Amino acid sequence: MTRLPIDDALPDLISALRAQGRAVLQAPPGAGKTTRVPLALLSAGLTNGRIVMLEPRRLAARAAAERMAETLGEPVGQTVGYRIRGEAKRTNATRIEVVTEGILTRMLQAEPDLPGIGAVIFDEFHERSLNADLGLALCLEVTEALRDDLILLAMSATLDAGPVAALMDAPMVTSQGRAYPVETRWLDHPLGPRARRVEALADLVAKAEAETRDLGGSLLVFLPGEGEIRRAQTLLSARLPDSCTLRPLFGAMPFAAQRAAIRPATEGRNVVLATSIAETSLTIPDVRVVVDMGQARRARFDPGSGMTRLVTERVTRAEATQRAGRAGRVAEGICYRLWTRGEEGALAAFPPAEIEAADLTGLALELALWGAEPGALGFVTQPPETALAEARALLGFLGAIDAQGRITDHGRVLAALPLHPRLGHMLALAGREAAPLAALMAERDPLRGAPADLDLRLAALRDPSRFRRERPYEVNMGVLDRIRAEARRLEKQAKTPAGRMSPAAMAALAYPDRIGQRRKGEAPRFVLSGGKGAALDPGEALANTPYLVAIDTDGDPREARIRMAARITEGELRELFADQITRNDLCEWSRRERRVIARHQERLGAITLSDRIWKEVPDEAVARAMLDGVRDLGLRLSAPAARLARRVELVRASGADLPDFSEPGLMGTIEDWLQPMLQGVRSAEDWKRFDLLPALKARLDWGQSQELETRAPGAFITPLGRKVPIDYEREVPEISVRLQEMFGVTQHPMVAGVPLKITLLSPAQRPIQITRDLPGFWDGSYADVRKDMRAQYPKHPWPEDPREADPTLRAKPRKG
Repeated sequence: MTRLPIDDALPDLISALRAQGRAVLQAPPGAGKTTRVPLALLSAGLTNGRIVMLEPRRLAARAAAERMAETLGEPVGQTVGYRIRGEAKRTNATRIEVVTEGILTRMLQAEPDLPGIGAVIFDEFHERSLNADLGLALCLEVTEALRDDLILLAMSATLDAGPVAALMDAPMVTSQGRAYPVETRWLDHPLGPRARRVEALADLVAKAEAETRDLGGSLLVFLPGEGEIRRAQTLLSARLPDSCTLRPLFGAMPFAAQRAAIRPATEGRNVVLATSIAETSLTIPDVRVVVDMGQARRARFDPGSGMTRLVTERVTRAEATQRAGRAGRVAEGICYRLWTRGEEGALAAFPPAEIEAADLTGLALELALWGAEPGALGFVTQPPETALAEARALLGFLGAIDAQGRITDHGRVLAALPLHPRLGHMLALAGREAAPLAALMAERDPLRGAPADLDLRLAALRDPSRFRRERPYEVNMGVLDRIRAEARRLEKQAKTPAGRMSPAAMAALAYPDRIGQRRKGEAPRFVLSGGKGAALDPGEALANTPYLVAIDTDGDPREARIRMAARITEGELRELFADQITRNDLCEWSRRERRVIARHQERLGAITLSDRIWKEVPDEAVARAMLDGVRDLGLRLSAPAARLARRVELVRASGADLPDFSEPGLMGTIEDWLQPMLQGVRSAEDWKRFDLLPALKARLDWGQSQELETRAPGAFITPLGRKVPIDYEREVPEISVRLQEMFGVTQHPMVAGVPLKITLLSPAQRPIQITRDLPGFWDGSYADVRKDMRAQYPKHPWPEDPREADPTLRAKPRKG
């Protein structure tokens, strides 16, 4: 065998595993860890059990198995085998089994003690996929509780493996690798925000090929996904010399084409147009030049589809370094980057772990099946609490977990299906007929620029050739082929017999929170059963349908645009969700209509299936609803009611035990004192006419009313027996009274413990003195007032000693 850089680190690795049963291996891409390490463990006799190695991608799993089998001089399926979704090559003699990450989770859930397995290797752990994080967490618990002999090894291509080693309590073994110098060439000027990046990349590839023709070797071009690869292939096919062979390389293409892409060219040069699959998972032997578009696909939770989708983002510095290093494996190389040197500083250091941004519904289902909270497991990064709570809420809605978060029998069925729980729920209930729809909804849209109607996609799926002839829409045949292949596989796994259910009804099973009801108005706007809003473009065929299922949206949190939907009938909804339709007698205050409305309603989540007037609504229900109207409209006290409230507050401030008549106090207790008085009040107009004075008086019992009248009476009784209303509007209670009417008063009147403010009036009812100390006035300034008033009003009495005089409102009697 050709000696590889990893060979120097293998003795230390074997020693660490022999001593501690676990280790973390850090080795750069191309060091040979994927194909050499499992064979080294087998050769060292560390375990009599099978060695299982996890790979994040199907292509990498098959390629690794084939390379190891070739090293042993055997076909795949004997000593070395593999198992991926929909395909397996292994026998009873297989000692090394390469599997994709989801396979390990299924193995652990089926038999937690992993019988017959002696070691688990997590390859490319630096990618931090959700399944790899979960698989390691479960394996760590298995070693603690069931299998202390189970060997665990995590292998990373980057230098940030320290946290993984700390979590595993394992030694870290490092391979220095072998790399030749790589010259990096950047753009002179940044691309504009509206630049056509694939076209710019094609220009850069043509330039790189021309400038490096004398170097020989292959060009490896990194693009984010299949769509960009296909466009670049079209652009480059006429721009590169005949000596160049374009080789696409992405995960969904046929395996034979994938293998052709990673084989060295027998003549001329290969130009490999690859996704990040060629970053660390695969080695292309003769690469001398790398051209990096600077973008990568990442798994992110897409609120538009309610599932994890692949989104395009900028690469991180770690990824850019890994890509550049591919040019320096066999000789000095060159890396061309589709960004400027100045833009490099804005790149993130490392890609985020999938668990931080992906939909966690599948993870929550696996945790429920395992019977553990995430905090009890060894996750390198704990799942975000909010995202996990949302995932569990959806599982509860689907009936996969119960109210206590325990998995149900239905949840166990969903966990066994290779689908998102939404789609698994649909397939489990609708049967084999739902398989094409499940496959379609799990993939990206095969039609570009087509209307939102789901039926168009299903028609393309049934007969692609005819659809392309009859419809003007762009059809991605590669995506359609993948959907059709996946549908056939899912049909075999559907346990229930095929039922008679429309595609829209099936979609509603997967998206019970996305059932839309058209709002009133001309614009096609919908309220969704989950409470959010969504809208269609006005020209859509579904624009006027009363109900639809929004299968895919743009995810706008305010009002999402619907990208794919299916028309559904009310009858179908009633049949599908009979046990979830609530029947409510609704009596509530409407802020929009400014009145109490009473309706009989049938609701499915946030949508209303039927709405009728509730004619025999009880008075108590109307009064209770009107309280919300009062809170909306505010208290409206008439002048007498406001005066009573001020009197009560004045006495209460002096320490008396009276109810709180302040506005906050009244509003806070309206259920107690106002609700019984609201009979017949059900609108803003009724409330405007309503007098609160009787209701306020009813709050005071007889003793409190007496105390109020004693300490803050409504009127002052003058010495002549006349009632003068006391004004309580100002800070100090006050009255206005003729000066002569107060003759004979020797003590100043008090209200609630404070002197009454008295405005003394002339015979002409004009103020002549304001006092809060009447005896002091008699003794002091009265003499000056008497002098002035005698001159102005000689016919009225102005005695020298007002204390001894009789009160009067009359003028002096005429003489003789």
